[in-house]
Amino acid sequence: MKKYLKFPLYMAFTAMIGMSVTACSDDDNPENPEEIGGLSVQEQALKDVITDYTDKTVIPTYKGMADAAMQLHSLCIDIRTKKADGTLSTADVEAAGEAWKTARDYWEKSEAWLFGPAGDYYIDPHIDSWPLDKTGMDALLSNPAQMAQMDDEGVYVGNYLGYALQGFHAIEYLLFELTNTNANGNATANSESVAHNLNYTTEELNYLVGLAADLRNQCILLEACWAGTENVTSEKQQILTDTELDKGINFGERIKNAGNAGSEYVNYLDVMYDIITAGIQNIANEVGNIKIGNPTGKGLPSGGMEYDPNYIESPYSLNSIRDFLGNIISIRNAYQGSPSVDGTIQVATNTLSAYIATLDPDLDSRVKAAIQDAYDKISLMGEPFAYTCGASEYDTINQDAIDACNVMNDIFDEVKTLLQANH
Repeated sequence: MKKYLKFPLYMAFTAMIGMSVTACSDDDNPENPEEIGGLSVQEQALKDVITDYTDKTVIPTYKGMADAAMQLHSLCIDIRTKKADGTLSTADVEAAGEAWKTARDYWEKSEAWLFGPAGDYYIDPHIDSWPLDKTGMDALLSNPAQMAQMDDEGVYVGNYLGYALQGFHAIEYLLFELTNTNANGNATANSESVAHNLNYTTEELNYLVGLAADLRNQCILLEACWAGTENVTSEKQQILTDTELDKGINFGERIKNAGNAGSEYVNYLDVMYDIITAGIQNIANEVGNIKIGNPTGKGLPSGGMEYDPNYIESPYSLNSIRDFLGNIISIRNAYQGSPSVDGTIQVATNTLSAYIATLDPDLDSRVKAAIQDAYDKISLMGEPFAYTCGASEYDTINQDAIDACNVMNDIFDEVKTLLQANH
């Protein structure tokens, strides 16, 4: 199962929601005295929330990811250079692995807003599909004609390889490896993730550099699509120009100017429905019913679960649980505007949480409690997930995590109902 199969589902939800919101807007009372600058009180409040959401949460997250991906690309070039001159050390591979984890953290903390550019331009499946096609990778590495086309700027990788040979997980496979595996090479209860051995082939390193460049390019594209190309660094602008990836859009401005020319959104409630349904609820369902649900077989079929014990996210770095937790943090950030410790994700003054609290303080408290409960339940899960997903001692823990994600998902239906009732 490829991750990109989810896109038509949430796009369909978004389309239905958009029609619903449009219809409701047509019925709004034009004589409502509670207006601010031509907007209703709720529309103005949602505009303020969406502005902070865009400028202080989404764009800084993508900037952090793009910066980390650029650093990762540089470190992968260093690995290849040092291998060639005989000075490559485990510390060099570990440094690249840490850069991978940094970029990965930002990505997982952005998955509560996969609507818009990440979905429209298929960036999500491009950089984050799994399981890795190891058979295809072996064929690629042993094909002189393909390897001769590999370049350091990611053009060949980005344009000619399939999703299962691109992105985070192909890079992961070349930077990490597992100890104490079974006869099939799969993780056991005692497996640990360590830096990849130093016995790289020339083909592997050329592929690694191309992969890292392609990841860098896609991450920069995400930042530029939300912030506007003119608002990213000149170095990033040049990369987009050289790779012919620039889309020339500013999605952040589109959602901040709902109802105006140039925006596909009819009003700010329309935007907020996308933020909740195609963003927050989409990833809540995916974490519970697919990311955890597929390997364990415990997810809801109605949520898309298809039992597959090999559907393990980030298996070589043993980063699965950290990935899941990052997704819950992304939901928290989308709802509460929580800043990151390093200050990249900024403090938001106007948040959906703060607005919901003015309408129904109890609901706001229950939403925040549901988010925290999902985080806490997932924290109890164990690595290697390839082992614990089927270990009887983790049955209850895994089921509790799935259930908590579904409770969190469902409570946002109450949020949408409340917003609609006050529109």
